[in-house]
Amino acid sequence: MVVDASRARTPGVAYRGLTVGVGASGAADAAEVYGLVTRALDAAGLAHARVAALATVRARGGHPGIVGAAARLGVPVVAHPPEVLAAVPVAHRSARAAAAVGTPSVAEAAALASGGRLLVGRRASAHATCAIAEASG
Repeated sequence: MVVDASRARTPGVAYRGLTVGVGASGAADAAEVYGLVTRALDAAGLAHARVAALATVRARGGHPGIVGAAARLGVPVVAHPPEVLAAVPVAHRSARAAAAVGTPSVAEAAALASGGRLLVGRRASAHATCAIAEASG
């Protein structure tokens, strides 16, 4: 399931548990995205069952790799408008991402856009990135 964050009943929906921000190029498949996410969780000692959502930029909300990874984890994909993600202060910014999807950060900004604090900064594989945030409260 893909949820457009700008059309959610409560804008800036905060998910309890962990939100994994994910960015992906067209070449990323579900196995790569899922592997990146689970390796990041494992390296941080975080249980896969704590993941409440994968979050990304609206342009990648229907990306098969992201949707497939979310399905394997049993969580929805939350798609944020690029202008929302562009306004989130993050450590890693990319001119290439800004040109491709309208925001200089996808993974970290998407993880943080649902509220909370960053637990795992940007991690990358060949065609995907991820970051993990924990909901506050």
